[in-house]
Amino acid sequence: MKKIITIIFVLAAINYGQAQDAPHNTADKIISGSDSKVQIGGYAQIDYNQPINNGKISNGKLDVHRMILLFGYRFNERTNFITEIEVEHVKEVFVEQAFLSYKILPWLDFRGGLMLVPMGIINEYHEPPTFNGVERPNLDTKIVPTTWREIGAGFTGRIDNASVKYQVYIMNGFNGYNGAGVFRGTDAFRKGRQKGAESFISSPTLATKVDYYGILGLKLGFSTYNGKSQSTMFNGIDKDNSGAISVADSSVVGISMIGFDVRYISGGFEARGQINFANIKNTNQYNNFTEKDLGSQLFGWYAEVGYNLLHSTETEQKIVPFVRYEMYNTHAKTDGKLKINGAYDRTDITVGAGWWLSSGAVLKADYQFFSDATGYSSGMFNMGIGIWF
Repeated sequence: MKKIITIIFVLAAINYGQAQDAPHNTADKIISGSDSKVQIGGYAQIDYNQPINNGKISNGKLDVHRMILLFGYRFNERTNFITEIEVEHVKEVFVEQAFLSYKILPWLDFRGGLMLVPMGIINEYHEPPTFNGVERPNLDTKIVPTTWREIGAGFTGRIDNASVKYQVYIMNGFNGYNGAGVFRGTDAFRKGRQKGAESFISSPTLATKVDYYGILGLKLGFSTYNGKSQSTMFNGIDKDNSGAISVADSSVVGISMIGFDVRYISGGFEARGQINFANIKNTNQYNNFTEKDLGSQLFGWYAEVGYNLLHSTETEQKIVPFVRYEMYNTHAKTDGKLKINGAYDRTDITVGAGWWLSSGAVLKADYQFFSDATGYSSGMFNMGIGIWF
């Protein structure tokens, strides 16, 4: 594992290639776009997933996985409002983002509202034409619960002389207890995302990220997330009732997560990698109180390489075969009497290709090999269409 991580980071550190400033996601494209008062954007993902299990017949799944429409309004040259309306599986409607942005100084913007937590690559840059593979890496579903967004406020900006972009936000935390325990071993915090839907808060969290893009073709990112989960048990407790507060404390965990990511492009060659580690406090008390199996440490990483076969031709099209290797463990460590579950120590290998008809339209196909520490293995064949405008 260490050798693979070393290889991907050495490749990323080579100081050759194309100049690559920090890429924009849909919201950033609107903010830095034209002077038009009203702007419209969006993206879509349509998938076919066929499970492959030895000795079993499985139905494939066809799904309009997500369709997102983005609307931006520019009040003046400093003030913008951005919102994304998401429809998942043709039936579930969410607000993915809704925030106000105000430029205080050339290097300092205020943002407040429902925003993406800046952790890793995919959570911010999750539009289908921005990544290889039909589905997002599972690291970014099991450990970083993409799409991860909460209500908060803070500051972001670019310091171009230092080739640095930064983000610092105070945000609402996960719902860890709402009458029952929410966190669990299989996907950790994913069920606890509040998404701005009548969210409740008992303590704030701090999310930060710094991106460096000063080397040709290279972008490096470092993210942190620190705080406690939220619990409805604190609502209405007398401040002097130490017994009730002690019980409520059993429904809360402390979360400290860090992430490092790298992206690199040189000619037709492209590579990316990501590492995430989370330390969770109070899991023994939480699991005893809620009868859940949340791990006390999470760890995962992936490395991916691809090559654009059309890079030397005069066309905006791309054909990119790629391979991605990822390992992620939501039971890297457990506390108390909870035993480590090998089914949560997983390895995925994805091999496939994408054909970009233009920068915002792609056809994808891949095959995924899944395995875990118990010896279980299976596969999945995927095909998809990705749109971004």
